[in-house]
Amino acid sequence: MRVRQGMTEMVLTIGPGHTLQAAAAAMSQRNVGAAVVLDPDAPGPGVITERDILHSVGAGEDPAKEIVADHLTSALTFASPDWSLERAAETMVRGGFRHLVVVQGGELAGMLSMRDIVRCWTGTAVSEQAGARPATTPA
Repeated sequence: MRVRQGMTEMVLTIGPGHTLQAAAAAMSQRNVGAAVVLDPDAPGPGVITERDILHSVGAGEDPAKEIVADHLTSALTFASPDWSLERAAETMVRGGFRHLVVVQGGELAGMLSMRDIVRCWTGTAVSEQAGARPATTPA
């Protein structure tokens, strides 16, 4: 099975100037654990994850004042839609992250999470997951 079969094509995107609170609200509303951060002044996309937000809140920072740009992961590993799910999972485990940005021809193609991989391997449809919501749309 390939990354293209498990990835989400409608990726939540957010700007670097949004607050962590706004990012958390958008991720919660769309039931996703990460958003791609697009900054026209940066060389490439970044990612903000629920873990990034958790670290900030755990450090006593105010999510209503902290901005995404100060907490995002910018050194990303990108996946190709043609990668096997096994390669994607190995890459995530080795890198210690749970989301891969999928690019094709230099363009954002989707996002793959560990949850997506497990869903594919177990044959569980998104609609069968507890509390599942439709695919996300850009914000």
